[in-house]
Amino acid sequence: MPGNTLYIVVPCYNEEEVLPETARRLGDKLRALMAAGKVSPRSRVLFVNDGSKDKTWELIEGLHRDSHLLCGVNLSRNRGHQNALLAGLMTARDKADMAVSMDADLQDDVDAIDAMVDKYLDGVDIVYGVRSSRKTDTFFKRTTAEAFYRLMELLGAETVFNHADFRLMSRRALDGLSQFTEVNLFLRGIVPMIGYRTDTVEYQRGERFAGESKYPLKKMVAFALEGVTSLSVKPLRMITALGFLVFLASLVMIAYNVARWATGNTVTGWASLACSVWLIGGLILLALGVIGEYLGKLYLESKDRPRFLIQQVLDGEEESDKR
Repeated sequence: MPGNTLYIVVPCYNEEEVLPETARRLGDKLRALMAAGKVSPRSRVLFVNDGSKDKTWELIEGLHRDSHLLCGVNLSRNRGHQNALLAGLMTARDKADMAVSMDADLQDDVDAIDAMVDKYLDGVDIVYGVRSSRKTDTFFKRTTAEAFYRLMELLGAETVFNHADFRLMSRRALDGLSQFTEVNLFLRGIVPMIGYRTDTVEYQRGERFAGESKYPLKKMVAFALEGVTSLSVKPLRMITALGFLVFLASLVMIAYNVARWATGNTVTGWASLACSVWLIGGLILLALGVIGEYLGKLYLESKDRPRFLIQQVLDGEEESDKR
């Protein structure tokens, strides 16, 4: 039977409004799982403070003083959701047999953790939390989200449809994740690359309990662009195909103009020339932009900078500063 120490990893950025309720629900869930004999008394909730500007870290410190089940990691500065999540998972890696990652806003169903743990105990290494429906989303949110997943699939990036970052990973899967060293993180695409035995748990995503969404439209678009360019080179191949099509079109236009000249029907005009210039110019700028995205990623990867730095850890057994 596999080990059963569970860490629930929760990235936090300016979550002071929702954090007390999140801590209460997750603490109750851990106690219930312990009472049922499914997880070890060494199990913990691990909050990761991603450079919050409010009192999130002070709240985490207070929660830790009140209960040894509630622990914390304080990053040295804001590093973004994906890096904060990775920091928590790598901190939990040496302490836990399995780790569940979820957001702090309580939109992920806490009760779905039971089914995830059951599947882990049955030998599954990665359990994805998958939304059963998007009825609670606005039409715009639902349409753009589904379009994102289908675009990723079209571009050859392997992701799990309607899955965000609510998942369970075994220690073996966490060890596999630690070997992916890229700076440009898109965990929704990286985790499926790990392999091992996987399964899914469906859940109904709820409304945000309190506070504001940390993913407005601008960040959602940037996140989608990060995912596409981190996992697939198909956009580069599409540029090649587009360039070839434009080249064929130019050959057709040359043949047409030669035929018009031979029959004495040439007409001097600027409209077709202007349209051609704008079209070719736009395609060139688009191509340079896509290539620039990939070059920028290569530049960042070549620097091999740390993805996160941990300032302080509160782990339920000891407190340590890491500077």
